[in-house]
Amino acid sequence: MNNTTILFCPVGQTELDLIAASNYAAFPPRLPYQPIFYPVFNEDYAVQIARDWNTKDKASGYVGYVTRFQVRSKFLDKYTVQTVGSSQHQESWIPAEELDEFNANIFHKIEVIAEFIGRANK
Repeated sequence: MNNTTILFCPVGQTELDLIAASNYAAFPPRLPYQPIFYPVFNEDYAVQIARDWNTKDKASGYVGYVTRFQVRSKFLDKYTVQTVGSSQHQESWIPAEELDEFNANIFHKIEVIAEFIGRANK
């Protein structure tokens, strides 16, 4: 039996396009100003980011998506769970240089489970 952990990741349009280009198998490399990849453990927290932040961000295309995926738990065990607000705001901080290894430990496909559309500020 495969022991996996369900994680969520809020993404914008450009990142979702890159995920789709990988056949929903991998997250794209981090940009130079993004030293970590931070999937979250709580769907409500991912929704909060996608809905409240991504939809207001030009770089995200004013759209936020919530992705859900499974990662082999044994791989995640080496990372400390980070709480960045309330107890609901828990993330795993994956260094950008370890993202390829993270992607290799994704079990099944990355799914899009929610979409939020914003408006460009005029």
